[in-house]
Amino acid sequence: MTRKYLLVLFMWLASSAAMAAGALRVGVSADYPPLVFEREGQVVGIEADNALAVGEIIGRKLSLTNMPFDKLIPALLAGDIDVIMSGFSVTAKRSEQVIFTDSYMVVGQMAILHRDKIAAFAQPWSVYRAGVRIGVEPGTTGAAFAERELKDAEIKFYQDSGAAFAALRSDQIDLYIHDAPTSWQLATTRENADLISLYSPMTEEMLAWAVRPGDDVLAGELNRALSVMKANGTLQYILNRWIPVKVEVR
Repeated sequence: MTRKYLLVLFMWLASSAAMAAGALRVGVSADYPPLVFEREGQVVGIEADNALAVGEIIGRKLSLTNMPFDKLIPALLAGDIDVIMSGFSVTAKRSEQVIFTDSYMVVGQMAILHRDKIAAFAQPWSVYRAGVRIGVEPGTTGAAFAERELKDAEIKFYQDSGAAFAALRSDQIDLYIHDAPTSWQLATTRENADLISLYSPMTEEMLAWAVRPGDDVLAGELNRALSVMKANGTLQYILNRWIPVKVEVR
């Protein structure tokens, strides 16, 4: 066989293998800018770009499925999706249910408040005072942090950031605790100019992708793809594209 023939054969076999594997079914909750959100009917953001890059590297087409955040793990375990790529924080509880890949990003929980209350929460310890009204999203690491560390606070639950922002404006809560990306978005949206983040991370968390228990082959493929993305600068390019401010987690 000639070298040219072998090359063509190899490319054909690789293409056939990718087709046989089928589309990679990616589960997202597209309500979390800039990680993953909808814009003009399209799912965009860091995770959408990550998924596209991974698909190119492992040679598989993508199928994005948008669903509520609390439905992601059940859908994964039921076999309706293959991987969760939705700004997922690595936690001990989640690790009992899924296999996490290597981390692609470090974030932390931050407190958001109305600008009228900046003076009241100027000191780091002020968040921990008794009676502070804290807003969180159910099932998030922000909610877990508040319930674990802010035992003297009055905790209220909101289904999304929009509802929590409205609560801040109507003085129903003093602070809204959510992941750093939510705070980053405040830097680029004029409609939220009356809100501000303390920009002092309260936690340090790893973001990663998740697959079903036992799906070690796919986890290995994803980790290899992530390694390539880190080495060739693709991951940093994606992060730089979507993150409007630089916040260091110390």
